[in-house]
Amino acid sequence: MVLAFVQNELEHSRFGFVVSKRIGKAVRRNKIKRRMREAVRQRIPVIKPGFDVILIARQPIAEASYQEIERWIDRLLNKANLVQTVERNRYRVEQ
Repeated sequence: MVLAFVQNELEHSRFGFVVSKRIGKAVRRNKIKRRMREAVRQRIPVIKPGFDVILIARQPIAEASYQEIERWIDRLLNKANLVQTVERNRYRVEQ
């Protein structure tokens, strides 16, 4: 997978997903896009706001499991420094 991003003037980040026809027919491409979309959706709370991000799928993704896609996305977001640190004590439950 390849990640490209640019800063925008918005208070939220936007995402685009690209899966080439070389990866397979429409059913396979759509399944991959759904998996990528879901993996990003689950990470929205920790992704820095104000970026336009494009995730481009490459050939090995055709046989990848959902967990592998999640790991690749985590690695790419961390490498691009798009993950914000979450204050752990902020959500602490008082006893």
